[in-house]
Amino acid sequence: MNAKTKADIAVTILKGVGPGLAEKLGKLGIETVPDLLFHLPLRYEDRSRAYPIGSLSPGRRAVIDAVIEVAEVVFRGRRSLLCRVSDATGQLTLRFFYFSRAQQQQLTRGVHVRCFGEVRRGPGGLEMVHPEYRVVRADEPAQVYDTLTPVYPVTEGVGQGRMRVLTDQALQWLEQNPVPELLPAGSFSPAPDLSLAAALRTAHRPPASLAVEELNGGNPVFLRRLAFEELVAQRLSLNLVREALQHERAPVLQTSGKLVNAFLAALPFKLTAAQQRVVAEIGADLARDRPALRLLQGDVGSGKTVVAAAVALMAAQSGRQTALMAPTELLAEQHLRSLRGWFEPLGIEVGWLVGRMKSKARREALAAIASGSARVVVGTHALFQDGVEFADLGLAIIDEQHRFGVHQRLALRDKGGHETCPHQLVMTATPIPRTLTMTHYADLDVSTIDELPPGRTPVATAVVSATRRDEVVARVARQCERGQQAYWVCPLVEESELLEAQAAEETAVNLEAALPGITVALIHGRMSSADKDAVMGRFARGDVQLLVATTVIEVGVDVPNASLMIIENAERMGLSQLHQLRGRVGRGAAKSHCVLLYKAPLSHNARARLSAVRDSNDGFFIARRDLELRGPGEVLGTRQAGIAQLKVANLLRDEDLLDNVAAVADPLLGADPRRARALVRRWVGAAARYVQV
Repeated sequence: MNAKTKADIAVTILKGVGPGLAEKLGKLGIETVPDLLFHLPLRYEDRSRAYPIGSLSPGRRAVIDAVIEVAEVVFRGRRSLLCRVSDATGQLTLRFFYFSRAQQQQLTRGVHVRCFGEVRRGPGGLEMVHPEYRVVRADEPAQVYDTLTPVYPVTEGVGQGRMRVLTDQALQWLEQNPVPELLPAGSFSPAPDLSLAAALRTAHRPPASLAVEELNGGNPVFLRRLAFEELVAQRLSLNLVREALQHERAPVLQTSGKLVNAFLAALPFKLTAAQQRVVAEIGADLARDRPALRLLQGDVGSGKTVVAAAVALMAAQSGRQTALMAPTELLAEQHLRSLRGWFEPLGIEVGWLVGRMKSKARREALAAIASGSARVVVGTHALFQDGVEFADLGLAIIDEQHRFGVHQRLALRDKGGHETCPHQLVMTATPIPRTLTMTHYADLDVSTIDELPPGRTPVATAVVSATRRDEVVARVARQCERGQQAYWVCPLVEESELLEAQAAEETAVNLEAALPGITVALIHGRMSSADKDAVMGRFARGDVQLLVATTVIEVGVDVPNASLMIIENAERMGLSQLHQLRGRVGRGAAKSHCVLLYKAPLSHNARARLSAVRDSNDGFFIARRDLELRGPGEVLGTRQAGIAQLKVANLLRDEDLLDNVAAVADPLLGADPRRARALVRRWVGAAARYVQV
């Protein structure tokens, strides 16, 4: 039986797996026996021996052997079955909120039970809530397990017991059908001789001699072996995206010329050395006939938009169009204002396309895009929808790319026509930690603007309790009296523009009453584009001293005179969002401040987030801290549907493997593409569909 046939063995060959169970397993991504082998435990429990009740402490999960002393149904707030059990060392309560008459008749005084569960502190001492249990004879020998008990990701209709039975069968199948070794021999340097099969067997059934704490929170070598192979597969999957694009042809763009020179000469400032470097890096990509796929990252206020403008002009002077896509209309509007201000004096028409446009305006926009008269087109996801036809798209720029999925990003590629594929530049103001760059963005070349323009001053940040709100309002008054301006960002009520707008309106009314003589204006997501533009224009001109806003001003116009940012209910916001909001100030010569107002009590994570923003203005430090606090799944965002979620690897724990991962994965695709693709199928599975670009 060859490796391919083994990989295709359906899970229905296992005893007890019929069509119904197979469908449920499919929801977990398990369709074949190898899929089941690579469906690895989330954690482990030690059921290898019973522990004396007297040795237990809250938070521990353990097996106990005990005798029921008292069993009674009580009605204290809700109906419960309480069983007081004991052994020679102590007592403990078993608490059942849901129980049947049969259970009530079974669990009576004098019955010997063997239970497993988490020990908690209850009203009358230690207790277990809804433990797993079975009734045993007093003379029955204690059941001894020679392995720790795995706890798997499961779904409705597939419980832990069923999953353990199935993985037992899969491990038996593995004895007769070894999984092929796809990594180059000896490439996992911590244990070069550890086979994949041995690592899988240990992962599913670790010996009871191993400490469960070490497995759940530590770094055992068998899990590292699996994590290494998974990370290699993840990187290979992204390398396949890159390889597929390199088979396409892209337009060769002129990277220097009259338009670019005129634009740079007209700017009221000189590009920083970092901006000049990344323009050169991107230009080198665009001068080739293969599609560029580059990530431009830079901290808040580092000047990415100017770089994007220079690059767009390279396409324009080559007779090609540029599409600039942003995740929100407000951010797209900001880009539109900037680009029209720069490009219209150069005779370059900038088009506009978003979802909420009137029919006539949309028809006119589509016509300008199709005819090519709009050399640069700014918009939202509407840019890649059906019915949008570009005359000659040569460059696609995607801003805040983490807010788009891989499919959405790649969809713009199809707008380039039949003969060429547009170059792609993706930008983010949220610096990406090295761990994510090497794993989830390995298909991209990376350019970094690591220098702020002259005149940008670090923002001093304070964390202040909401009980001192009156002091903060007085501080706003003093700031405005000195001729400076301020932002007041309202609480994030929930994912509702309506509720956020109502909260902002109420805050604006209260602040107007508390700050007589100070001009207060309001901006929120439910206002029309024209109204938002008008308010932001008044604030930029200095006609408004205090701008009350929802988080829509996370991106906005540059107002150098705004030197104070108040963020209310800051404990509800993520690290990156707090850093982005703070970046609205500190753009002028005056010393700038940010006040993070919070409501007590703070959770551990909220306290850590606020401390990180208070202690650092470094976006890369904040991005790393965000990764530590939230994990890569949340940092990447739910919209990253095209990116495979890691099963075993932990990017923080396994960071030291990444250099070796790149050293193994990058040459493997060229040396043995069949083996590389087999690795991707094994680990990325169904999520590998996005590599077929």
